[in-house]
Amino acid sequence: MLSIQQYNSTVLAEDEVSVNQSHHYVAPLRCRENLTTTSPTAAGLSMTLGIVSNIIALAILANAYSRRSKTTKATFLLFASSLVVTDLVGHVIPGALVLHLYLSGTGPCLPAVPDGTCYFLGGSMVFFGLCPLFLGCAMAVERCIGVTRPLLHKRLVCTTQTKIVMVMVWLLALSVAFLPFFRLGSYTYQYPWTWCFINVLDETNVTDVIFVVLFSGLGLASLAVALVCNTISGVTLVAARLRKKQKQESVRQSKKDKQESVRLSRKDKQNKASKTHDIEMVVQLVGIMVTSCICWSPLLIFGLMSVIRSSISSMGDDLEMSYRSLLVMGVRLASWNQILDPWVYILLRRAILRKIYYLTTGRTGRRGSTFRQWEASSFQNSVKKAINQT
Repeated sequence: MLSIQQYNSTVLAEDEVSVNQSHHYVAPLRCRENLTTTSPTAAGLSMTLGIVSNIIALAILANAYSRRSKTTKATFLLFASSLVVTDLVGHVIPGALVLHLYLSGTGPCLPAVPDGTCYFLGGSMVFFGLCPLFLGCAMAVERCIGVTRPLLHKRLVCTTQTKIVMVMVWLLALSVAFLPFFRLGSYTYQYPWTWCFINVLDETNVTDVIFVVLFSGLGLASLAVALVCNTISGVTLVAARLRKKQKQESVRQSKKDKQESVRLSRKDKQNKASKTHDIEMVVQLVGIMVTSCICWSPLLIFGLMSVIRSSISSMGDDLEMSYRSLLVMGVRLASWNQILDPWVYILLRRAILRKIYYLTTGRTGRRGSTFRQWEASSFQNSVKKAINQT
């Protein structure tokens, strides 16, 4: 999403009102003094890593979708592609704007009243923050239906409906981001005054509380729904695997006729590919969910804590500074979500997991050496194919 520079601040000056020599009114300024800043190199490297990661994941997804556009995995790949695209754009736009504000030499003072730049940056953070959470929730629900009710999934879910759901997700996140433009909540510059987000500390009112509760509530609810759906999908797949083993064992023990064994073997082969893809997708969804929980939960919770505390009573300088520091830590964690999401998909694929399993256990594939068992969907081949296609 964005990279927030680390600052060591010794003194924060109070808001001041500047008046020029002709006594014309000038907007209040929020000033910072004695700030020692780190080089923006770290922020630039973080942005570069996020861009490269998302581009690699997008290339692999595009290659996989071209090969499986008519399979049951097509819907998942379409959702995953939209997630990666959203992460990529959400990493570039706010991050570039923050770096621009920092490097443009805006001086030690910024307007205390949020301007258009602040509202655009704050709205971008809300939009690109909610979109990955909503998409992760939609992907978990889709896989839960596909695993537990495959016939219903085949009948109801198609590419067109998937695209409609994606558009609805983006519109919902955009609607929430636009609420401050209609006086429901507000955006403001946040400590250390180089980024903008929802107002949770500065003279909050009822609309600010409602907006923060809505934003955090939607984010936490998406994570909770994804957790429930992924748990159901995982339990269902484990139960199906146990039933399959019990069935095979009972056939061996009862020593039924050879024709029955051949029939069961053919049926197992038909279901094996489908179950393998289901397991792979659920593992990836669990990885995405865990990443989102770790990266986004602190910011969502800290935002709720801050707005509730500031709306109840005034805070002292030390306590207010503690809450501002928590928000900075939360947004730094959230910014890593766009970097880690693509690597979850890149690394938690069947070919990569099988390769890691062979290397760690010392076993070889069915057809010889572990180094010859690198599938066509592996990381290297996927990237090469995607580059050749482009």
